[in-house]
Amino acid sequence: MAEAVAPMAAAPSAEAAPSPQGAPRARLLIVDDELPQLRALCGTLELEGFAVEGQGSARAALATLRPGAFDLLLTDLMMPEMDGIALIKAARELDPMLGTIIMTGHGTIDTAVQAMKVGALDYLLKPFRLNAVLPVLARALDVQRLRRENAALQERERIRSAELAVAYRDLEAFAYSISHDLRAPLRAIEGFTQILQEDYGSRLDQEGRRLTGVIRDGCRSMDELIVGLLAFSRAGRQALTPMPIDMQALAREAAAEMRASYSGPEPLIEIAALPACAGDRTIIRQVWCNLIGNALKYSARRAQPQIRISGRVEELQAVYEVRDNGAGFDMQYADKLFGVFQRLHSAQQFAGTGVGLAIVQRFVTRHGGRIWAEAAPDAGACFTFTLPLPAGDT
Repeated sequence: MAEAVAPMAAAPSAEAAPSPQGAPRARLLIVDDELPQLRALCGTLELEGFAVEGQGSARAALATLRPGAFDLLLTDLMMPEMDGIALIKAARELDPMLGTIIMTGHGTIDTAVQAMKVGALDYLLKPFRLNAVLPVLARALDVQRLRRENAALQERERIRSAELAVAYRDLEAFAYSISHDLRAPLRAIEGFTQILQEDYGSRLDQEGRRLTGVIRDGCRSMDELIVGLLAFSRAGRQALTPMPIDMQALAREAAAEMRASYSGPEPLIEIAALPACAGDRTIIRQVWCNLIGNALKYSARRAQPQIRISGRVEELQAVYEVRDNGAGFDMQYADKLFGVFQRLHSAQQFAGTGVGLAIVQRFVTRHGGRIWAEAAPDAGACFTFTLPLPAGDT
């Protein structure tokens, strides 16, 4: 057993501040079966501003412990009924967030390693000197503060994750309601209007036939909006499977698909060399399809629509551009471009629901990239987006 020592020599008070002014005092539980030394250590640390409780045995200390009651446990290594390492194990079962320090007069590297393995933050060698004890306590309290802040952050994240899970379930229920409960009445309205046109159209005057046509067109438009809203909802929940992507091959695939469904003047589509990226191939293909499809749609009134696709590596990211010679838009409205159901041209000018670019932005940002556009009225547009490079290329 370590020999008893006189009260520790005082050190400059500037070294001893355990907490900022006005903050709660650090709470210490000190366990040592050598009572004179225990009293000396407790009294000295009380004078240094700590809230200290001393116990002469491990069992008495365990009876005192409650979760959150103390910041640090300082325990002697060698005690008759339970040594310090066993006490640390038992104490951390009662309070997993408790910081612990071993005190010993027989310290070795093996002892320190053994103490650290069971959760001790540091160790103190007897006989004590205040200018050695205070830095150890300060370090241990800093670690404890970080541990508690991290635990609080993890708890907030856990609560947030649970809230998000509930929100996603609600969104799934909402999407189901839209898909089944709202689309079904629309189909009924359109179906009965079609029957009215086919079976009773001869009895309707010109205005009546026009109005039934308006009803059917409105139903189809509403159904397209609902489908777009569902697609936007799924875009935020679709699981990603990142992998290296040959973007030149993928852009060519998307261009061929969009060209096949395009019915305007023969377009000129140029695809330059494109850097590879890391992402979900299926989802990035949708990005290309949407941007190329948009470029074709808004260039369709030109004698020859022209689309140029290019890419480069810039600031450790892959950067891609889709440029067209189409209708363009006024940049003062650019902030609306990626909003749901936001349109910069009327439906009479160009068909669409105003959801496609919102989906593209969601896909790109979920990959850690960003997207923006530059344009001028009747002078074409250029959409630029970034994606991460494959691992090893950064």
